[in-house]
Amino acid sequence: PADIISTVEFNHTGELLATGDKGGRVVIFQREPESKNEPYNQGEYNVYSTFQSHEPEFDYLKSLEIEEKINKIKWLPQQNAAHSLLSTNDKTIKLWKITERDKRPEGYNLKDEEGKLKDLSTVTSLQVPVLKPMDLMVEVTPRRIFANGHTYHVNSISVNSDCETYMSADDLRINLWHLAITDRSFNIVDIKPANMEDLTEVITASEFHPHHCNLFVYSSSKGSLRLCDMRASALCDKHSKQDPSNRSFFSEIISSVSDVKFSHSGRYMLTRDYLTVKVWDLNMETKPVETYQVHDYLRSKLCSLYENDCIFDKFECAWNGSDSVIMTGAYNNFFRMFDRNTKRDVTLEASRESSKPRAILKPRRVCVGGKRRKDDISVDSLDFTKKILHTAWHPTENIIAIAATNNLYIFQDKVNSEMH
Repeated sequence: PADIISTVEFNHTGELLATGDKGGRVVIFQREPESKNEPYNQGEYNVYSTFQSHEPEFDYLKSLEIEEKINKIKWLPQQNAAHSLLSTNDKTIKLWKITERDKRPEGYNLKDEEGKLKDLSTVTSLQVPVLKPMDLMVEVTPRRIFANGHTYHVNSISVNSDCETYMSADDLRINLWHLAITDRSFNIVDIKPANMEDLTEVITASEFHPHHCNLFVYSSSKGSLRLCDMRASALCDKHSKQDPSNRSFFSEIISSVSDVKFSHSGRYMLTRDYLTVKVWDLNMETKPVETYQVHDYLRSKLCSLYENDCIFDKFECAWNGSDSVIMTGAYNNFFRMFDRNTKRDVTLEASRESSKPRAILKPRRVCVGGKRRKDDISVDSLDFTKKILHTAWHPTENIIAIAATNNLYIFQDKVNSEMH
């Protein structure tokens, strides 16, 4: 269970890809440079660094175990040769610095080769230390630890476009932090009722606008989106965009928004609930401008999905670099892509068979009763233990990362820039 991947995130250039797992580890993959002999063989991703980000803890005041599982990773825009990322478990956010060393100083005057101080009486001459090349070492160091900011479980973190602040959200509150200050944060959203018996919704995800440092969005378990402007008030828990379609006993559960992502342009928002992905225009509050069915064939199976707790699964969603295609996961290790221009969609499978180098992914189809084509899969034979919750899309190229339980799949479009 410790190897189950719990988050996937490309950095801003797409050269690095980080994954976090239930065991509190972060694994960073680096893209190898393209080889001149094979121009079509774009660089593959190989392990660059692995480190333990979080350890299991115990809250003695509440007699609660705090899991080491990494809930989210967010890269900071690169300012110098080093890379930085934020990682969080349920309670504690950490800022890590990743640096490379390929030279080491030699010829110290006061230290021997093992680094121990020499007896000063033996130093009779001075020499100039020199830098000698060495095997590349990747060093990961914790720079800051942001603790004690959350009473409830942290579900998302988002770095602001000002590159100085970030926010972290738990079930009932959102805090704004300065990256240089660890001992205090500003509470910008608080939906905790005076009496917890009156609690009707929780915060499920939040994100800063990619260009406007004053705007952010957060989603709730009631299916509402709230677009907030920090210039308007110190506490941002008013304005809402909501999809008011309520029908069945399960309507509130399946309308709970599990992920929200701004488009790269900043004009649209993408949200994922249990059965659909929706595209919202920031200028239109009444309803989404596009709705795509992810697995509508499960609508008749909501009772059994409720009984096995699958109905509470939190699927993520992602935009491609040009905001023209959206991707999200499903069951049976399937993931779905929707082309916003052509309105075509495709179901693909992340499996060992399809992960051979240069294997082409075949579109999959799920059928509900009636006639079945040769490669169709019956809705009754779907494996609900295999689910793709975490996906990421390279910021500029058609490369996607898919986390399927404890396997990471990286697919890329080598031929053209079309969706298939």
